[in-house]
Amino acid sequence: QVQLVESGGESVQAGGSLKLACTVSGGTFSNYHMAWFRRAPGADRDFVAGINYRGDTTFYGDSVKGRFTITRDNTKNTVYLQMNALKLEDTSVYSCAANIVMAPNARYTASYFRTPAMYDYWGQGTQVTISS
Repeated sequence: QVQLVESGGESVQAGGSLKLACTVSGGTFSNYHMAWFRRAPGADRDFVAGINYRGDTTFYGDSVKGRFTITRDNTKNTVYLQMNALKLEDTSVYSCAANIVMAPNARYTASYFRTPAMYDYWGQGTQVTISS
């Protein structure tokens, strides 16, 4: 059974930084595209960042470009989200998601990574709260 467990969420002041981690167990991590999504209370799920299975292609949501960085370590089965210059509106529950790569040589677009329905596994989420 594949499990995704997020960690690193906490309360920080605006302008600060935070690094989230998502560790995957029970599956072959290097066969998954990975992504971070977030959902604030009363809001739709929002795409934050995605990274392909090799770790050489990344995509970002417009609201986090230039502030957040997604990386992965396939030796540790872990994907990270470095968040800098945090804003009040970044307050949310952050969840990681894994997509099984069926065609390793295919070209995967930003639209693909942004679509929640493309993901096969989800973590429970970690709360990030930004205060002024």
